[in-house]
Amino acid sequence: MATVTFDHVWKKYGEVVAVNDLNLEIQDGEFMVLVGPSGCGKTTSLRMIAGLEEISQGDLRIGDRVVNNVPPKDRDIAMVFQSYALYPHMTVRDNLAFGLKLRKTPKDEIERRVKEAAGMLSLDTLLNRKPRELSGGQRQRVALGRAIVREPAVFLMDEPLSNLDAKLRVETRANIARLHQRLKVTTVYVTHDQVEAMTMGQRIAVMSEARLQQVGTPQSLYDHPINRFVAGFIGSPSMNFLPVTVTGEGEGASLKADGLDVPLPADFRSAVKAGNAIMGIRPEHLDLQAAGPAGTLQGNADVVEYLGNEELIHVSAGGNDVVAVVDSAYRVKPGDVLSLKVPLDKIHLFDAETGLSLHRTVQEVAATTGEAPVAV
Repeated sequence: MATVTFDHVWKKYGEVVAVNDLNLEIQDGEFMVLVGPSGCGKTTSLRMIAGLEEISQGDLRIGDRVVNNVPPKDRDIAMVFQSYALYPHMTVRDNLAFGLKLRKTPKDEIERRVKEAAGMLSLDTLLNRKPRELSGGQRQRVALGRAIVREPAVFLMDEPLSNLDAKLRVETRANIARLHQRLKVTTVYVTHDQVEAMTMGQRIAVMSEARLQQVGTPQSLYDHPINRFVAGFIGSPSMNFLPVTVTGEGEGASLKADGLDVPLPADFRSAVKAGNAIMGIRPEHLDLQAAGPAGTLQGNADVVEYLGNEELIHVSAGGNDVVAVVDSAYRVKPGDVLSLKVPLDKIHLFDAETGLSLHRTVQEVAATTGEAPVAV
């Protein structure tokens, strides 16, 4: 096993910057997820680890070795692609063993590794089948098995679940998480799906427009996003954003907008001055009742999506579309006038110009961890 370190790494295609000054250390045995929208630089970063893209500037280390000029075959990595990339004319057994045969691994060792990987992935009964005889989920397990038999220092996974249906995706991501817990191999996993990132990653690196925005555990990114982009990207449904005016000062300060009247939470009083800001509140934190201190958001229900145990309500509030997730027992109907409670301890505030969080705790965390805020 090994660490993976990006040290001021850039990737440029002519004048186009694909990865902008990336600094990131992935710990030995860690499951790190690179997440972000298409074109953010996450796959390019993964391909630089694999040696499939040249590094324009900076150093990339696997363990203590700088691998900028090391061929892919000598990097001790194994990669699982979005497409399964199986050999159609070979059986599952031969697909699993092929890479080991090329490396002239002894036959008894090949047999041991194939048998062990097949057992891990429940492929024992499929070893004599060819890829055309397998389902999508089974093919993906074969692709994983081909990586496992390599016994590499680092696993690289490039959106491996994107070709699976919803049910198989949930099942396979659980299998990958179990495999990591068992194998403890450093894993770098690329996805654009924030649900995959939140459920699988020990830490998540959020990227946008070629830049690393924030790194942290799923819970820390959810609770303390460093800027508006991270706040909106992490969490499903996405965080609501409302332009607000900060009025008053001290205990009398409040956040105001059409249909909104919320006292300014104490955590923001030292950082927020009178003027314009952006308030963020997650849909699951809005409710029709509240146990603790809360403000109010008033509006009309436009669309109600019934999900069984809960309802997803689209509310028109002062010209803004706000989404709330409430218990289905409320039986909200389109056209209902609602007074949603806004819990003060769940409010996020962002600078209207830079998008940076104005929460004192977030800025303190950034200062102590070296995770510099990124303006977006």
